[in-house]
Amino acid sequence: MNDTSISHIRQDLFAMQDLTYRDFHSKLMPTVDKELVIGVRTPQLRKYSKDLFKTQKQMAEAFMQELPHTYYEENNVHAFLIEQIKDYKECITALNAFLPYVDNWATCDMMTPKIFKKHLAELITDIKHWIESEYTYMVRFGVNMLMKFYLDEEFNVKYPKMVASIQSEEYYIKMVIAWYFATALSKQYAVILPYIEENKLDAWTHNKTIQKAVESYRITQEQKAYLKTLKRKD
Repeated sequence: MNDTSISHIRQDLFAMQDLTYRDFHSKLMPTVDKELVIGVRTPQLRKYSKDLFKTQKQMAEAFMQELPHTYYEENNVHAFLIEQIKDYKECITALNAFLPYVDNWATCDMMTPKIFKKHLAELITDIKHWIESEYTYMVRFGVNMLMKFYLDEEFNVKYPKMVASIQSEEYYIKMVIAWYFATALSKQYAVILPYIEENKLDAWTHNKTIQKAVESYRITQEQKAYLKTLKRKD
């Protein structure tokens, strides 16, 4: 990617800058230096990325080869470009190149490639690879995809076992595990409840799961009352 292309995309991003939004949004991402946040709202970034992918495909592809990026919004543009890739294998290759450079929960969580819905049988293999990774946000992305695509018709009892087996002290990994189990409780309550009753998660994740489940409108009052009795003090 030449300097002209880098400057072009960065100039476009700064032209959309909202400093008030930057000051607010950067507070939600403690892992990102505020000076590396331009301040562009997500809908604008999505539209820009979509237009870039459609009208300047060569520039978009070159941009995705340029890693690491400098600014938070550049990472988000990269994420939104990956979402639009229509070939599954190409998409996975792009993700595997990009995910090690993701440095915050927001970039990680906003990315869901459209092509995944058509390749769920293949995707589960890639998810297994991601959740075994040494990279925090690769693991988090894998759990996110399990939560998004495999808690309804595609659910299998081995999937929560995969998530429960993740060993990490990283806050953003433990948080997504709790989020996964809380969501799973709302959709597969009978299967997931033993993970809480039998203390299969570490104490922090266990209690955070209960907290998130109790906050959910998809869990009954009776279920919430019971879950509260399962909180741990250790």
